[in-house]
Amino acid sequence: MTQDSIKHFDYLMVGGGMAAAFAADGIREVDSDGTIGILSTDQDAPYTRPALTKKLWTDEEFTEDNVPLNAEETGAELFLETEVTSIDKENKRVRTADGQTFSYNKLLLATGGEPQRIDGPDDARVLAFRSFEDYRTLRRISGSGTHVIVVGGSYIGTELAANLALNNTQVTFIYPQDKLSDTRFPDELAEEYEQPYRNHGIKMMNNTRASSYTKNGDQFVVSLENGETVTGDAIVLGIGVEPRLELAKEAGLEVEDGVVTDEFFRTSDPDIFAAGDIVSYPDPILGRHRIEHVDHARKSGTTVGKNMAGAQEPYDYTPYFYSQVFDISWKAIGTLDPELDYYIDEVDGGKVIYYLEDNKPVGILTWNVEPDLDEVRNVLSNPPESKESLKGLIREKEDNE
Repeated sequence: MTQDSIKHFDYLMVGGGMAAAFAADGIREVDSDGTIGILSTDQDAPYTRPALTKKLWTDEEFTEDNVPLNAEETGAELFLETEVTSIDKENKRVRTADGQTFSYNKLLLATGGEPQRIDGPDDARVLAFRSFEDYRTLRRISGSGTHVIVVGGSYIGTELAANLALNNTQVTFIYPQDKLSDTRFPDELAEEYEQPYRNHGIKMMNNTRASSYTKNGDQFVVSLENGETVTGDAIVLGIGVEPRLELAKEAGLEVEDGVVTDEFFRTSDPDIFAAGDIVSYPDPILGRHRIEHVDHARKSGTTVGKNMAGAQEPYDYTPYFYSQVFDISWKAIGTLDPELDYYIDEVDGGKVIYYLEDNKPVGILTWNVEPDLDEVRNVLSNPPESKESLKGLIREKEDNE
């Protein structure tokens, strides 16, 4: 395509993550013929992002061949390493950094999040971990006793610190909390969560943040806010992501903590939709909400694709989020805030933790329990009258359920 030509798609997506891939599937459930274009800054076609910190490290039968989502099988045309720099709503066009112009009938913003960084020189062994290529790089440089410094107590930080340690890597883990994930878990659970890291020889450096790093020969020196330094062979940054909202803001769409949409994922422009990490939508249980997790990426992607193709299907689903490290597996829906009152129900060798406001659950965490998530949603949407009535409401799902 020449710089002066305009490529038209019936459905154009800005962003090439999981939400975009599932949106292409959703479109095909309604429209088998419309043209689909996906503009992605990534060098890889859409893939299963959670595997980068989970199954690729823990499941020998799950290989890199299992990671791609095969979005091209929908007939979508992929434009990789392509950055969109502006949206022209009036003329229904987008412009890219390399001078290309694309036009659309319906546009999806699924731009995801930008991983946060700290000050220091660019280097292939310093990873603000987000992409498939980041995984491949970390696989190459880890193992054989390599010392990796993991910075940040996010999902990425906690999962990679654990899985690197399980894969013959020396790990120093720097995180700002007093106890790992104590901004999410009650104190006694945070202690239980942290202990396996210590048991596996990970050096835990709590109550501090990394402020910058320098290079010293073949190694990196990380400076901490408490004045200490840590030296290692590589750095993984898991200090959170910021939703990429700039395009939406510059296009004049309504933006709060995310791109504001209705229950159909329509933005303030009826021909522009949003999904995935960036969308602020009306959740049927939790109210207006923005969530960064895979379940939402899948479900919102499929729904928005159908609606771009004319389905008018409201998003009446409340997504869950989850993680697994060592022998601890948890799932949750709603607000996890240990500053709230909470009730812990011991059940089936695990726990169910109810986070309460006015004695009613606003968040539910299941700990080493495999629940029926619809039961969890039902308790949140139809809470019992008293805290005592929560006991036994959620249990281990039977194999035949």
